[in-house]
Amino acid sequence: MKRIFLFMLTNILVMATITIVCQLLGIGKYTTPYGINYEHLALFCLVWGFGGAFISLAISRWMAKMSMGVQVIDPDRASGDERWLIDTVHRLAKDGGMTTMPEVGIYDSPEINAFATGPSKSRSLVAVSSGLLHRMDRAEVEGVLGHEIAHITNGDMVTMTLIQGVVNAFVMFFARIIAFAISQAMPRGENGEPHPMAGIVNFAAVFILEMVFSVLGMIVVSWFSRWREYHADQGGAALTGKGKMIAALEALQRAHGAPRDDAPAMASMKISGGGMMAMFSTHPPLEERIARLRGDR
Repeated sequence: MKRIFLFMLTNILVMATITIVCQLLGIGKYTTPYGINYEHLALFCLVWGFGGAFISLAISRWMAKMSMGVQVIDPDRASGDERWLIDTVHRLAKDGGMTTMPEVGIYDSPEINAFATGPSKSRSLVAVSSGLLHRMDRAEVEGVLGHEIAHITNGDMVTMTLIQGVVNAFVMFFARIIAFAISQAMPRGENGEPHPMAGIVNFAAVFILEMVFSVLGMIVVSWFSRWREYHADQGGAALTGKGKMIAALEALQRAHGAPRDDAPAMASMKISGGGMMAMFSTHPPLEERIARLRGDR
């Protein structure tokens, strides 16, 4: 319930912020008596498409801590496994060329998982589940950490945000153009006034078209997400050694596939995952990832 509440609250705040920005820029209304003002519509869609994506990116580290219950490790007080974890993350980060070390945290969950998030390389977070620490040996954990550090050094969070923003903007733009055309094609009154149901039809058409186009957009975003996982595997192998990266993926295989997805908003940050349909999966099959690291494919 806490995660659902935070997700809903965040969406409300994002929508309110973007609405205010659109009003201040004067781009909230993009239709005129003569048709669509395409410049205003394009600006409207860009603000909404990229605005939501970048606001979500800006608060991603905070959201991860709140929704996943991540406890950030204090480097000055860490000992035992926590000391090893933070030292390993910082060593890998330095090897990856990072000058500002990421925060390191642990969240309580039986799943074997880890994620990296944050709006930039200098404001990043690497978090692992308690299940991962308890069920993997240190070589396997190091492989996982190398994978997550590679996500940060590759700038994957920003790149995914840009791609999602582009997709969002295109979805909104074309949905509104087609919906407007549909509503305008309805029979007019004797004096040329719009059909009394035109507004409702336009609203319904926008809603339906956005759903359809969003599904198509998800295919594009998911494809890129799978590509970035292969790239992060290669980066993790370069940082920790191919053997440790393969060992980490094999440990995930032994855990019988993807863990429960209790937090859909965090799915794109996790090391493993999947979906009912391959083209909507944000992560490639583990066997495919292992095969690529071994050079079999």
